[in-house]
Amino acid sequence: MLCIANCIAGCASFLSQSDETKSLLRQGQTSQALKDLKEKSDTEGKDQLMYMLDYAMALQIAGDYRDSADAFIKADRLLEEKDYHSVSQVVGATLGAEEMVQYKGESYEKFLLNSMNAINYLMLGDYDAALVECRRINSKISSFKMEGREAYELSPFASYLSAIIWESQKKYDDAYIEYEAAYKLDPAISGIGGDLIRSARLAGRDQALAKWKKEFKADQNALDEELNGRKNGEVIVIFQQGFGARKVPRTDEPRFPTLRTEYPKTTVAQVELTPMESSTGKIYTQMNKTRTVYDIDRMAMITMDKDYNSLVARRIGGVAAKAVVSDQIRQKNELLGSVAWIAMNLADRADLRQWSTLPSKIQMARVFMKPGKYDLKVLGLDSSDVPTGDQLSSQVIEIKAGKKVFVNFRSLR
Repeated sequence: MLCIANCIAGCASFLSQSDETKSLLRQGQTSQALKDLKEKSDTEGKDQLMYMLDYAMALQIAGDYRDSADAFIKADRLLEEKDYHSVSQVVGATLGAEEMVQYKGESYEKFLLNSMNAINYLMLGDYDAALVECRRINSKISSFKMEGREAYELSPFASYLSAIIWESQKKYDDAYIEYEAAYKLDPAISGIGGDLIRSARLAGRDQALAKWKKEFKADQNALDEELNGRKNGEVIVIFQQGFGARKVPRTDEPRFPTLRTEYPKTTVAQVELTPMESSTGKIYTQMNKTRTVYDIDRMAMITMDKDYNSLVARRIGGVAAKAVVSDQIRQKNELLGSVAWIAMNLADRADLRQWSTLPSKIQMARVFMKPGKYDLKVLGLDSSDVPTGDQLSSQVIEIKAGKKVFVNFRSLR
């Protein structure tokens, strides 16, 4: 009975912590959110990975990219540890709830860990470290394929981000390979046609270039030689939209989780680039909106749907085990056996643990510009293109030929 009580208390603890963390971050009380999360992320236990991921993400939201990178590395090491479940945890999960075992993260979370850390290193200007994260992503993808995992579990964003980083370091063949991998996983990635054409041209893959030109012939930007990444530079704004869908118990069967969309107020980001000077004397602001390259909420829902049958099978076994245990107790004490049956079933609830500070979507704006200095502004807009108050402070950036400038923007509304 003690493990059941601990289960209920633990569930309430991480749900309240998740709500409190997001509330503090929305209110700008980042220091308090980090203080609360750090204590839990440093404490060993079955929920430690979950708190470590939230802590690392909160550090990134605060703009502390160095400490965020270190926290993600620690989380990745913990993730790689042997998937060990103690006897007491297994018994607790069988007689109580799934949340009694160690939290090991969803498949898409494992890829996003390295993707988010690569963003940290891009913001620090440490491209070598960003490439290390790309290699770790590839290693995980290879491992997943060997395990026979389905394509939906392999993150197209991980491949897409890897391609961008390889391209920024002029590793054009590697970039092409990753763009092609991302396309195979998700052909709907916005602008992928231009990326395939540009990277094929830069990699000297003439056959592939001809293929993609034919397939994406309507994409004039992709066919424009000026946008091949040599003469112009590129600004890449990575927009992380709001907070992702939240795990909640299913209304029809509360032993199993489902996802409830949070519907962020800020739905898109507007990128404004104004040249600091002009040879003609006329200065025009170029405005571009971000477009979705990875829908985390959608991937989470697909993952949950795919895992539903196996989860049901495990819980059926759990119900049978509860019946056996309660019957054994009932043979010695009728009342206590009935109480045990009720208590075990009350504790058998949906496992609602998740990386709660992930965004709902990852969007990008990729803008090719002539070399020079520009004033950059990023504004969050709602579905009616009205500013929401989410914004990135104005900053001056310098664009160089053949170079990329990375900007990270996170909305919290």
